[in-house]
Amino acid sequence: MHPKTVQKLWNDWRRFGLGFIIGPVLGGFLGDLGLRVPFMVSAGLTFLNFLYGFFILPESLKPENRRKFEWKRANPIGTLVALKRYPLIFGLLGSLIFLYIASHAVQSNWPYYTKEKFDWSLKEVGISLAVVGIAFAIIQGALIRIIIPKLGQLRSVNVGMGLYLLSFVLYALATQGWMMYGIIIIYCLGSIAGTGLQGIMSGIVPPNEQGELQGGFTSLMSISAIIGPLVMNNVFAYFIGPKTPFYFPGVAMMLGAVLTLISFILIRLTLKKEMIVK
Repeated sequence: MHPKTVQKLWNDWRRFGLGFIIGPVLGGFLGDLGLRVPFMVSAGLTFLNFLYGFFILPESLKPENRRKFEWKRANPIGTLVALKRYPLIFGLLGSLIFLYIASHAVQSNWPYYTKEKFDWSLKEVGISLAVVGIAFAIIQGALIRIIIPKLGQLRSVNVGMGLYLLSFVLYALATQGWMMYGIIIIYCLGSIAGTGLQGIMSGIVPPNEQGELQGGFTSLMSISAIIGPLVMNNVFAYFIGPKTPFYFPGVAMMLGAVLTLISFILIRLTLKKEMIVK
C-alpha cells in the first residue's frame, strides 16, 4: 500500500477512534438524564459539524484532480453505476454489502443483545463501546502500519475476514459479559480486511476518481444502514420473543457470521477472477 494511503487511513481512523471513545461514554451518561437527551445533543453537534465543514474546512482535492459536478453521480446508485467500468472494484463493492449488513449485528444490536443476555446498563454499554473505540484507534492508528506491510494487502484481507467471522461466532456464544471485551479485540483486528481491500481498490482508481471510490464505500454503508438494522433487530426480537421455536439471543451475531462468510467467498472469487489471487 502506498505510504500516502496508509497515512490517510491512519488520520481517518484516528479521528473516528477518538469520536468512538468519547461518544458512547457521553451517550451512556446522557441517557441517564433521559432517553431523548443523547439524540438532542447529537443533533446539536451535527449542526456544529455542518457549520465547520461549510465555512472553515478547506477543499482537500487539488484543482487539477477536480471534475465538473454532475447530478447523475451525486447519488448512491449513480456512484456505484459509475464504478462498473472497473470490474474488480465493482465486484468487491458488491461483495462488501454482505459484510456491511453483517456489521449491524453489532452496530445496531449491541445494546439490546448485551441488555438481554448480560443485563448491562446504559453506562456499561457506553463503556464497552468506548473500549471498541480505543481498540480501533490503537489498531488503525498504530498497528495497521506494521500489520499491512508485514502481511501484505491480500493476506490482510484473508486474515481480517477470518477474524471477523470468528468474532461473530464468539459474540453469539459468549456466556459472560466479561468475555465480550476479549472478543472486541478480535473483532477490531478484523478491520485490517477493510484496510487491505481499500488499498487494493485505491491503487486501481486514478487520483481524480478517488472521491468517487470513497463515495462508493459511503453508498454501500448507507444502503446497509437501511437493510442491516431491519434484518438484525427483527431477527433478534423474534428469537427472544414468545413465538420463537427456541430462545437464542445470539442469533443476529450468528447471522452476521454467515453473511461474513458469504462476503469472504465472493471477495475471493472476485479477486481470483481478476487474477489477483491464484
